[in-house]
Amino acid sequence: MNRKLHLNAFLSSVGHHEAAWRLDESDPFADTDIEHYKHLARVAERGKMDSLFLADQPGLWTDIGRRPTCALEPTLLLTVLAGATERIGLIATASTTYNEPFNLARRFASLDHISGGRAGWNIVTTATVGAARNFGLDELPGHRVRYARADDFVEVSRKLWDSWQDDTIVADKENGVWGDNSRLHPPEHEGPYVKVAGALNVPRCPQGHPLLVQAGSSEDGRDFAARHADAVFTVQQTLTDAQAFYADMKARAAAFGRDPDTVKILPGIVPTIGRTQAEADALDAELDRLIRPEYAIEQLSGMLKVAPEDLRLDEELPDHIATEDQVEGGKSRFTVIVEMARREKLTVRGLIGRLGGGRGHLTVAGTPTRIADVITEWFTAGAADGFNVMPPVLPSGLESFVDDVVPVLQQRGLFRTEYAGRTVRDHYGLARPANRYELSGIR
Repeated sequence: MNRKLHLNAFLSSVGHHEAAWRLDESDPFADTDIEHYKHLARVAERGKMDSLFLADQPGLWTDIGRRPTCALEPTLLLTVLAGATERIGLIATASTTYNEPFNLARRFASLDHISGGRAGWNIVTTATVGAARNFGLDELPGHRVRYARADDFVEVSRKLWDSWQDDTIVADKENGVWGDNSRLHPPEHEGPYVKVAGALNVPRCPQGHPLLVQAGSSEDGRDFAARHADAVFTVQQTLTDAQAFYADMKARAAAFGRDPDTVKILPGIVPTIGRTQAEADALDAELDRLIRPEYAIEQLSGMLKVAPEDLRLDEELPDHIATEDQVEGGKSRFTVIVEMARREKLTVRGLIGRLGGGRGHLTVAGTPTRIADVITEWFTAGAADGFNVMPPVLPSGLESFVDDVVPVLQQRGLFRTEYAGRTVRDHYGLARPANRYELSGIR
């Protein structure tokens, strides 16, 4: 098989399971410990993973009683991790709703220069009322409005990254000319949501444009990803649903005039790994035992628009919950969670356990071979180009994945044994974008 897997390490505090911090092995203060993140980055790079990824939102994640909820600013953290690693891609989340294009385009171009071409931007529109109120808004902007602004935002960001041609700096010491002003192209962009006049104050970055990632799976999110994304992080629970999403995204990319192979689909997977199935199941059970259901019910009630007292732990979800059309934030995640609960007839307690580990992502407990089997099946069945790996416990879960699962995938010929390129676009098999002004013949 010529196709190769793409693997991204999604780093989150001491693990993606909400109770991971309560394990004896976990450091509840790791959120702000740079050595913790350096170790994780080096482990992921040792496994030859394509990239690592930091989620973010402009506000507290959750009730601070529930789990560690600190979040260092991701592009700052990745700048440090760029110096602690050599090859692995570095993807940070940033919102188009609560930033301005010039600042953000400059930040990612700077990270790309600092890292030698390893920067990626996970583009989000931010779906929480709390974030809106941190920026002077009383309510969350509507779903469609957020995506329309994101489209305008990304378009001008591309113009900013292209505002210097690759040969703008001439460095002619003899004639005293450092740069050629004729090769600067201020965007002079005036869109429906953002206006930017001048050229970026950072030269064109090593990758041309940072890798663009998107994670929304609503109709608006899918169209946005099909237009702009190089990689799509997605939440899929079943092979059949993943195949349908994969086919739909490839078709949408083609409809926008793009090569579908240049849009990489990476579902999330939460692997609980044990030397035996019993060992993996025991860790899974221990993590679920440590969940505090009172915290989880509060969050679930807000998501489903149901009063907390109507969510009874040992009963299934009530009939009277919202529909996706009534949800302005996290539409696709809402649907995945409700459908999973209905399909599997989960009690509220069972649903809380499933969400505690993966927040709706595919969760698999088993031996390294079993984890590799699931990854292989989805990859070969047209459901994924790779996976967004979300260890329930960190660092041990990432260490187990790299040391025990990755070698199985390598032995099967599905995953690289060495990096072939230097940039994150190289790792994902994507070309460096040509500068739009050079394509148009402007000199």
